[in-house]
Amino acid sequence: MKPLGDRFAGIDAFVAAAAAGSFTAAAHTLGLTPSAVAKSVTRLEARVGLKLLHRTTRKITLTPEGESYLGACTRAIDELDAAETCLAPQDWIPQGRINVGLPGAFGRRHVLSGLLEMAARFDRLDLTVSFTERTLDLVQEGYDLSVRIGELGDDANLVAKRLGTQRLLICASPAYLKRYGAIQNPEELRQRDCIIGSRRHTRQTWLLRTPEGRVIHQEINARHEFSDGEAMLAAGREGCGIMQMPTWLVSEDLNRGTLVPLLEDFAGGEMPIHVVWPQSHYLQPKVRAVIEMLQALAAKENSGFMP
Repeated sequence: MKPLGDRFAGIDAFVAAAAAGSFTAAAHTLGLTPSAVAKSVTRLEARVGLKLLHRTTRKITLTPEGESYLGACTRAIDELDAAETCLAPQDWIPQGRINVGLPGAFGRRHVLSGLLEMAARFDRLDLTVSFTERTLDLVQEGYDLSVRIGELGDDANLVAKRLGTQRLLICASPAYLKRYGAIQNPEELRQRDCIIGSRRHTRQTWLLRTPEGRVIHQEINARHEFSDGEAMLAAGREGCGIMQMPTWLVSEDLNRGTLVPLLEDFAGGEMPIHVVWPQSHYLQPKVRAVIEMLQALAAKENSGFMP
């Protein structure tokens, strides 16, 4: 019988590399160097006498034998994690560094305070927080979780939990409307100066809901582009164009009259808000704690996470 230490050597590296698709991403997860992960997997292959991974300069993929062995390893790890969870104290304190990705304006206004409160409460919890409107590749870029606004793609490597809804409204400043006039129907957006966020597609559209309740994607003329919601808001206030913005971001301006709602019969477009994290056989306490914090924030009134 082989010593238990030898039997388990390299399995964590193999499972992490298979999940991440690269030694570099796996190294970030494990806190090792890419070369250390690669060597550990190579030693594991030599010990079991099987080639588990195909390696190229761009990525790694499982061999048929690797797929079978990964399933066995994952089941074994799940059993161990279940046993340890039963034995662990229920008040297990979140600790270690957690890498969180947040959408810019929404993250600053509605999530950051919760993260800072956690960091102040848990002395051993360290934060790395990035604000971006870009869709992050959580596995490749080493993020533990992120908050995403908008429809999610089909990604089997991610787990998602819905937190709420972002409702949208078209608006402009009184100065812009005085200069160019109001708009009467959505088709006019093709000729007007529109302000958009980060460009994700060549064809720019806004999500509208018709008076009959039908959701449509209305093509617009995108003139100004900003990567941050606060910058878009500033441009709209200055009369640079028409914008479609979340109600939580423009409500104060609407109340003050610095922005005016447009096409109200076509308002009601919505975008879901999710927290997403990489699929894993084990959810670390620090990740679980942040997910629970986000759910608690979303349940509060006037939180920005509309139901």
